Amino acid sequence: MWALFTSWLSGNALRLIGWGAIAASVAAILLGVRQAGRNAERYDQLMKIVEIKDAQLRATLDAPHTRAELVDRLRNGKF
Repeated sequence: MWALFTSWLSGNALRLIGWGAIAASVAAILLGVRQAGRNAERYDQLMKIVEIKDAQLRATLDAPHTRAELVDRLRNGKF
């Protein structure tokens, strides 16, 4: 029994190594694609956060600096 197994293994060792290499390559590619998807989601989320912060900064720059400016804007309807 053992001799039969070793003879089969010695005849098919390269084939098994090849299939193992193919399986490892496919697994590596799938894991790489998964990581790339996560990175893309993180990038999109970061860009949304940056846009919101920029909008907040622009709103701060356009805000009235004194009470008089605030009153003028409220009277003119430009607030």
